[in-house]
Amino acid sequence: MTADPIERTEVLAADRAEALADLLGADSHPDSILPPLWHWVYLLDRPRTSDLGPDGHPVRGVVPTPPGPGQRRRFAGGRVRILRPLRIGMSATRRSRAGVSTVKHGRSGRMEFVTVHTEIAQAGEVAVVEEQDVVYLDGPPDVSAASSSRRGPSDPSPRGRTLTVEFGQISSFTVTPAALFRFSALTYNAHRIHYDRDYARGVEGYPDLVVHGPLQALLMSERLRRTADEFPVAVEFRLVAPLVLGQGLHVGSIHEPELMQVSALVADDNGRTVATMRAKWTEAGLGAEGI
Repeated sequence: MTADPIERTEVLAADRAEALADLLGADSHPDSILPPLWHWVYLLDRPRTSDLGPDGHPVRGVVPTPPGPGQRRRFAGGRVRILRPLRIGMSATRRSRAGVSTVKHGRSGRMEFVTVHTEIAQAGEVAVVEEQDVVYLDGPPDVSAASSSRRGPSDPSPRGRTLTVEFGQISSFTVTPAALFRFSALTYNAHRIHYDRDYARGVEGYPDLVVHGPLQALLMSERLRRTADEFPVAVEFRLVAPLVLGQGLHVGSIHEPELMQVSALVADDNGRTVATMRAKWTEAGLGAEGI
């Protein structure tokens, strides 16, 4: 693992927000304010091609670097706290470091979890605090859940509460190889499972190209932003199952009256939940992890 923090500074140019808005089919925010999670197209690591491993991920000089050779990398989720909005046209600085890793064992074998801590500052003040959970796995992926485990819109949630899921307003996002390629390019993500079908199938064992976890998180965040007509102060999201090309992508909002909050999820054509997100619009209820 890279022990030293990595820092990057750049001006948040408007063209990247415009490109992301075009990809998502969304409107960029007036007043040059960057919507939640849109900072993912800025302040990116740009490693040399010679520093990429066989799967397309960097093997040195970034946070995190793989803990060992031959392991598959997967974005598992994260938490983002927005202390103040980032503004387009101004310089910002990102500082990232890898936290302590933990090892667990599941159906697919050994899993090593690494939490990446990031702060983004603008005008001398911290604006965004983020934790991303990255998991490194041994052996082939468990893709059996991709065609099973359907959850209906009124089934109990994993936390034991009943959810009411509404898909009426933002129904779907059309996933195509071109859309996946464009998101990879916009986020400088060279992971081959998103654009190299032969690699995704033959090496990592997926049925087809894999839909980016951050793309799903952005779509959920946009659904919540439009539902509330304002920006949340914190979001927490989990990627619970792989989603691949051809399975469909539908974004729904989840009303949880017990917690007085609105959440979101991504489901495939069969109703299988593949990602979830919770959001807070006030500081009340925020804990040490930011949500």
